Amino acid sequence: MRYWAVTCRSLPASAMALFPFMLFKDPGQKTHPILINHEKIHFVQQIELLIIPFYILYFFFYLINLIRYRNHAKAYFNICFEKEAYANERNLKYLQNRGFYAWLRCF
Repeated sequence: MRYWAVTCRSLPASAMALFPFMLFKDPGQKTHPILINHEKIHFVQQIELLIIPFYILYFFFYLINLIRYRNHAKAYFNICFEKEAYANERNLKYLQNRGFYAWLRCF
């Protein structure tokens, strides 16, 4: 999967996937295979949902979780898109075998 790697030192996270850009806080992270795989999983999620609906759902799930947990970290880590990405980021072959809408299993 092709993407444009961009360094953005003011990024609030280590990396972020904004299709077709992969943003990195530190230039050294541009070659980190696990971090890149995590963000590629987000790319596939974004493509499945035709980009814009992904961002709407992501924000919606975050807000629901924030109300539910009253904690940013818990809200973030309980977003179904993040659950899928974190659970599979170390499996560098995950995207080769991933089923469509696999994030739905992470609710």
